[in-house]
Amino acid sequence: MTGLMRTLLAMLLASAIPALAQSVAFITNIKGEVAVDGKERPLLLAELAKGQKLTVGRDAQLNVMYTASGREYALKPGEYEVRENEIASASGAPPVARSTEWRASNKVLTQVAQTSSASVRMRSLARPQVDNSPKLVYPTDGSVGTLQPQFRWNAADPKAAAEITVLLPGQEKPVHQAKVSGTSYRMTVKLKPDTQYAWIVSANGAEIGTATFRTMPNSAILSIDKRRPSDKAEFSDRLLFALYLQEMGATQEAREAWTRLAQERSDLPELSAFAK
Repeated sequence: MTGLMRTLLAMLLASAIPALAQSVAFITNIKGEVAVDGKERPLLLAELAKGQKLTVGRDAQLNVMYTASGREYALKPGEYEVRENEIASASGAPPVARSTEWRASNKVLTQVAQTSSASVRMRSLARPQVDNSPKLVYPTDGSVGTLQPQFRWNAADPKAAAEITVLLPGQEKPVHQAKVSGTSYRMTVKLKPDTQYAWIVSANGAEIGTATFRTMPNSAILSIDKRRPSDKAEFSDRLLFALYLQEMGATQEAREAWTRLAQERSDLPELSAFAK
C-alpha cells in the first residue's frame, strides 16, 4: 500500500461512523430509503444513540437491535425515535419486537463498522481482483470453530485428482490422508480440539501449497455450534453469527460468513468489505 493510500485509509477510518458515547443499539438490516436524523442512508451495523430519529421510506425496511438486551425491532415505513431500551413510533406502524440470544461486542461492532465505512468509501479507488491462482484457500488463517473443516483450494485444473494430507506439525505420520476429485474436501473424522494442524495438497505430482490452522477449544466449538443459524434463519441472525465468529477469534470463518451474506445482498456493499 502506498503512503497516499495509507493516509487516505487513516483519514477515512477516523471519519468512519464513530462509536457513539451513548450508543444503545445498531442496525442489523436495511433495505430501501432510510435516514438517521435526516441524513444520508446509514451503513449496516451503524451504531445508534438515544434520541436519534429514524425515517423509513416507502417500501423500505430497517431492523435495529439493542446491544445490551439483544432485542431486535423491525421497522416499516414511518418515523421512529431511539429510546433507552426500545424504539418508539412517531408515525406509521408500531415496531415489531423479538427477543434473541445475541449480545454484540461493542469492540467488535465498532471495528467492523469502521472497516466497512472506510472500504465502502474507498471502493472507487481500486477494483477488487479475483485471485484464482493455485493455492490453499481455507483454512489458512488462525482458528476454526469446527473439528471437521471443509478444506478448499484453487488448482490449475479444478477437475484434476488431488491428494490432501493433514498432520501435526513436526510429525511425519499423517493424521489423515485422502484422494480427492475437485477442489474441496470435508474431514470425515473429527480432529482434536485446541490443536495446531498443518495440511498439504498436491495435484498432478506437484504441491499446490501447505498451511496451518488451529482448532478451537471444545467449549468454544460447542458455543459456536449452539448459535449456528440455519440457512433459512433471519438475515440478522446470520449477520450476528458472523459477528460472533469474529468475536470468538474464528476470523477466517467470519469472512466466509460475510461472503455468503454479500452474495445474498448485493445492495449492501459493506458486506463485501467485512469479507476482506
